[in-house]
This record gives sequence, C-alpha cells and structure tokens, in this order.
Amino acid sequence: MASALDDDEICNDDYYSLLNVRREATQDELKAAYRRLCMLYHPDKHRDPELKRQAEQLFNLVHEAYEVLSDPQSRAIYDIYGKRGLDVEGWEVVERKRTPAEIREEYERLQKEREERRLQQRTNPKGTISVGIDATDLFDRYEEDYEDMVGGGVPHVEINKMHISQSIEAPLTSKDTAILSGSLSTHNGNGGGTINLALRKVTSAKGWGEVEFGAGDTHGPLFGMKIFRNLTPRCFMTAQCGLQFSSRGVRPGFTTVLARHLDKNTMGYLQWRWGTQSSMNTSIVRDTKSSHFTFAMQLGIPHTFVMMSYQYKFQDEDQTKIKEVAMTMKISRHSVLGATVSVGVPQGVSLKIKLNRASQTYFFPIHLTDQLLPSAVFYATVGPLVFYLAIQQLIIRPYVRAQKEQDLEKQRESSASNIARKKQEAEASVLLMQESVRRIIEAEESRMGLIILNAWYGKFVTDNSRRHERAKVIDVTVPLQCLVKDSKLILTEATKSGLPGFYDPCVGEEKSLKVLYQFRGVMHQVLSGDAEPLRIPKQSHRIDADT
Repeated sequence: MASALDDDEICNDDYYSLLNVRREATQDELKAAYRRLCMLYHPDKHRDPELKRQAEQLFNLVHEAYEVLSDPQSRAIYDIYGKRGLDVEGWEVVERKRTPAEIREEYERLQKEREERRLQQRTNPKGTISVGIDATDLFDRYEEDYEDMVGGGVPHVEINKMHISQSIEAPLTSKDTAILSGSLSTHNGNGGGTINLALRKVTSAKGWGEVEFGAGDTHGPLFGMKIFRNLTPRCFMTAQCGLQFSSRGVRPGFTTVLARHLDKNTMGYLQWRWGTQSSMNTSIVRDTKSSHFTFAMQLGIPHTFVMMSYQYKFQDEDQTKIKEVAMTMKISRHSVLGATVSVGVPQGVSLKIKLNRASQTYFFPIHLTDQLLPSAVFYATVGPLVFYLAIQQLIIRPYVRAQKEQDLEKQRESSASNIARKKQEAEASVLLMQESVRRIIEAEESRMGLIILNAWYGKFVTDNSRRHERAKVIDVTVPLQCLVKDSKLILTEATKSGLPGFYDPCVGEEKSLKVLYQFRGVMHQVLSGDAEPLRIPKQSHRIDADT
C-alpha cells in the first residue's frame, strides 16, 4: 500500500500532507483541518483579483482532498492506488459501491493474480562459468630452460579447463515446473557436453517427483525418475532410478539417500547405490559458524575408502568471512566477490576467485604452484585484497555515484513541471497567509507564546566532507507560523513537502526541517527529518540548555 503512494506522490498531491493529518486520522480530525484551511483560503476574504484567483485554486484543492478522505470508499481507493486510482476515465479499478474492506480484498486479489502471471512468465535462469588457469610458471620455473627460446623470459599462463552450465525453469502450473539445463566441459583440449529436460511435480507439502530426459556426446540418452519425500520434520529421503542407453547396451542404475538432522548443525546421511559402481556410503556433516567437519565411509566396487576432514572458519565483525584462507565481500546489491587460498600437500597453492551476480556464478580456480612456496602464498593472499581495494576505489564507487546522480537527474526532469506548479502554489499560499500570520503573531506575542523566527526546509550540508555540495533550502517561516494554534505546532508523520506553503526544493534527496523559534521569551531550535512527526515547543529544544 505504501509503495503505491510513494510513486504517486511524485506526480500528484499528497492529501494527508496537504491537510496536515495522520493517515489514520478520524473524521473529526479531517473536518477540523479542513475548516481551518477553508478559513485561510476562502476566496471571499481577498479583494485583489490575483490573490482571489490564487485563493480559489488552493481552496478547490483543499476541498478535493477533504472530499476524498472523508468518503470511506474513495479514501480506501486513494490509500491503495493513490490519486490516479480515483480517475474514472481509463482506469476503473474497482466498483465504487463496495465497502473499504471489500476494496482492499479486491486489491489483494488483483495483486495475487499479477503475481501468478509473473510466475508463469518467469524463467528463473541460473548459470555457472568456471575457467581453470594454470599459473605455476609464475613461481616455479627454470630460467635456464628458456634462455635460448624466443619470448622465454615471459611466464607461460594457460587455461587448461573450462566448464559452462545453464538452467532455465518454466512454471507450467502452480505445482508443475519444466527445467531445461545443459553443460559443456573441456580439460586439456578434451571435453563434452550434456543437455537435460526435467518435469517436476509437487505432489504435496512434503514431497515432489521428477522425470528426466538427457543426452550427451560422451554418454548415450538417459531416462530417469527422482522422488523426494519428507518423512518427519527432521528426516527426508530421496530415491532416483535411471536407464543409460549406450553402444554397450542399457545400463540401469538406482540410488537412494536417507538423511536426518542429528542436531541443529549436524546432518547424517546413508546412501545406497546400485549399478555400474555399486556402493554403500554413510557420512556425518557438522557445520557451525566456527568449523566444518565431515566424516565419510564407503564400501563399494571399485572404490572403498574412509575420509575425515576438518575446517576452522575465521570471521570478523564487519561480516567479511574468512574460511580457511578465504574472504567474501559484497561489492554491490546483487554481486558478491569471494577469494579462497588453498594450501596443502601435494596439491600446492591455489587461488580460487568466485563472483556471484544475481543467479549467475563465475568461478576462476588458479593453480599457482605444486609446492609450498612462501612467495605464492603471499601474492595469493595480498594480491586479491589489493586488487579489490583498487577496483572498489577506482571503478565501483565512481560508477555507483555516477549512477545515482544519473537516476536523480532523470527523476528531477520527470517531475520538473510538477515542482514548478507546486512552487507557484506555495508562493501563492504564502501571500494568502500574510494577514492570518499577522493576527497569529499578535495573539502569540500577547501571551508570550510561540513565535517562529526562522524556518528552512530542504537539504542541509553540515558534514565537512560534503562542503563541496550546495545546500538547497526554502524559507517556510510564514507557512509554519500559520499552522501555530494555541502556542503549539504539530506536524504529522508525513513528508513536509505537501504542507501548505511548502514544495520540494531538491527532488530525490534527503530533506530536513530546521526551525528557530521563541517561546516564553526563550530561544529554541530543532532539526527534524522530512517524514518525522514534530511537536513544538519542547524543553529539549532550548538553546541555552545546550550551552
């Protein structure tokens, strides 16, 4: 509901802000605000033709706002769709005779239908690109072997393997989904690819079934079925069977896995596989914030083994994760960059760079040395960090800053005519307020009440690091004084740009209201956010209390 109003307020009047009432305002509150503004803007109170014309326009605008908000049906439509929802021509959103509750139910139904249409159209693409790089020549090479070769002084770095995979999901119904996936792999000049089509059906809240068809250049056609089922809240099972067609005949296979949550961080698996490589496997995996432990034991043909691994994780306070010797950094809203250094025997030193961008993954494993060389470890850990900081400072931050400025400029251009209109209305409103403000000030001075000495609204620059930016404020002393009643000024929780005599001096930028006022002969000052409620006078606003 709020999002619809946020978009609408850019190009239309905010009726709540215009009347200076809460969005939950009662009919009595609406009526009181309406009567007060009618007394201020009534055309019969002005003799000058120009002021009379301007007063008539503002009076009609206030009357329009009150008519909409005082009618329960119109108010419900306005709360949901904004002002454009009230336009009959071209957009009849709901029947006007319905109750507010029925209107909101209709809105939720329409929203649900839109989501279902988006679900039908969404393909949910996912992809992975992995490029293996052999860079061992950078750290471990014999210079004498290259003395007589042309270009022998340049280290040789080569791409020795590559893998590309992509999948697309197409919802057929609310329970049926078609999945098309494919992959290509090469290693030292040899490789192949596969393509698969799967049809998945959700049978209940506890399980689903899947039928798969596949083919590849290294394997023959494949037909398989897979079933997933939650047995208990802590236990589930999967079963998969398939037929692999090849020149050697049909090769059947069957795999079933039983898994159980042993505790919050520990999973136990029991797997049985029958086919070309039959085996029985059991494993325990424990993953916590500080460690990762895996124990596995397999009995099978031709592979039988026992395996155990333990990893300790380092994690700092700003959510930069270090796993073994690894870091993960969020470089933008949809992008995460990670780097992992693997050190061991006999694999040597490897650097793995991973970039996740939305649903796409880019993976670059770089093999640096076959031995444990200190220079390779140093460059693998310090190099990515220095590279990231350089990219962040030289490319990412300037790009994001330029993108924000570009979006802000587009927003200003699209709302320029509306802001010009609002500025004219605000200036006309200030002229119409002069006589009322004079009487209010006289009454407040007689009782040592609330006098607004100065008030500014807009963008203030107080941070020394932003001194190059220009403040963009307007004087709203008269409009605020006009809202004073019985030595009190109350502003509701809404953008102040819609108040009588106000307009937005800096579209798309953060705004504040700064007020310098006098109450009982004592100076007060307050700085309030644009959408924050404000009530003055207050003891905490006293200037002498801060000194």
